[in-house]
Amino acid sequence: MTQLRVGLLFGGCSGEHEVSINSARAIARSLKMGENGNKYEIIPIYIQKNGIWRGGETAAAILTSETTPEPSNNPGQIWKFPLEVREVNVWFPILHGPNGEDGTVQGLLQLMQVPFVGSGILGSSLGMDKIAMKMAFAAAGLPQVKYKAVTRYQIFSNPCIFPKLCDNIETEIAYPCFVKPANLGSSVGITKVKSRSELETALDNAANYDSRIIVEAGVVAREVECAVLGNENPKASVVGEIKFDSDFYDYETKYTPGKATLIIPSPLPEAITAQIQEMSLQAFAAVNARGLARIDFFYLEATNSVLINEINTLPGFTATSMYPQLWEATGVSFSQLTDRLIQLALE
Repeated sequence: MTQLRVGLLFGGCSGEHEVSINSARAIARSLKMGENGNKYEIIPIYIQKNGIWRGGETAAAILTSETTPEPSNNPGQIWKFPLEVREVNVWFPILHGPNGEDGTVQGLLQLMQVPFVGSGILGSSLGMDKIAMKMAFAAAGLPQVKYKAVTRYQIFSNPCIFPKLCDNIETEIAYPCFVKPANLGSSVGITKVKSRSELETALDNAANYDSRIIVEAGVVAREVECAVLGNENPKASVVGEIKFDSDFYDYETKYTPGKATLIIPSPLPEAITAQIQEMSLQAFAAVNARGLARIDFFYLEATNSVLINEINTLPGFTATSMYPQLWEATGVSFSQLTDRLIQLALE
């Protein structure tokens, strides 16, 4: 049987570079297991933090070791693709964050006219930009926390505008609230604020990351997540829950072993679980996602209500990540999951 050549694209120019490498290692192992080993040949392509693409032994070594090679710093190599790129039959991009899951790489792969795993340009870009995402959710009638969109111009441009902006946030959103760059993942640049001084500092900090910032109202809720798999007729997984002791689910809590506990499936009322699954499919359609996505929610026990938080169109894919664990609990193993995603890309 002729093997399908899978271009495993990982690394990338974002703060989630290391997370991407860990996801790629787990995917590579799964594509060598059982029937997958007969069906697929892996062509690893590593993107350095400076944007240079590396193939061959360099990329392969990263998947099998805990270290990364000395980077190439020749600017003339940027966007000069390794020769192996022309051999790829289907791409499996596992690039988290900006320049990876925001539609940029998806546009490049579309121009290559080679199928790829995951959402296209529209789904990726809507899923990455929290403001555009929330507008799409609102249009679909999905309930959300109160939020306010802010621009870097409002924060930096005029000392007379900034105090009025903070006044409006205090009136419309109130404390506690969360200040977030609109286009970063993995809780990077997010701050929980409880006072005017903290708000001013958080807005200034977020504006250093992005020109678009979102301020969201804080809620007392359980944080639950659902995974979606499919294209035109997607399916929702069981619902999982995240427990943690930190003030919120920040980057350190998310990626430090022992800082958070995943409960799969979550002990939710049956009707709430069904509601979350249905809302997940609605959110998936609202942003025109494809292949895979993880959707995050707040469950407010006091009012027995559910609010959608966000969608992640290229979630973490390590063996301990929520997305593959949700499907494992639903009856789809890690190796079956990667196989199914490649088949969805070809479809």
